[in-house]
Amino acid sequence: MLFLFGPNLGALGRRDPERYGARTLAEIMEDVVRRGAELGHEVAWRQSDHEGDLVGWLLGAAEEGFGAVVANPGALTHYSYALRDAIEASGLPVIEVHQTNVHAREPFRHRSVISAVCRGQIVGFGAGGYHLALEALRWITP
Repeated sequence: MLFLFGPNLGALGRRDPERYGARTLAEIMEDVVRRGAELGHEVAWRQSDHEGDLVGWLLGAAEEGFGAVVANPGALTHYSYALRDAIEASGLPVIEVHQTNVHAREPFRHRSVISAVCRGQIVGFGAGGYHLALEALRWITP
């Protein structure tokens, strides 16, 4: 399965650590990769601050052999119709994850343009949300 991360998530560990925690994305994903292996999943991950990279990775995920995607698109969640269309076109189950509870934050964060084409959404559990996505994928992928 493929984990995709959007703008500013490469700054985890130094970006607002009281809200997002002190661990880097690499440290978080080290644990996720390990847990994924325990569950029988091969996990790969990518991060970009560029919308086009995420769109391309989504559109190519099935061809690369991925059976599902976990995505935290960051701020692109709220306005990227290109990302929404790529999720829909990917043909894969996609789980949307946000470390914070976006519904309890600024009003512009309450709306996700990608949720309607995702299999589900996990919010507010910090880095644990990525582990919850691993567990959820056990129920929706072979």
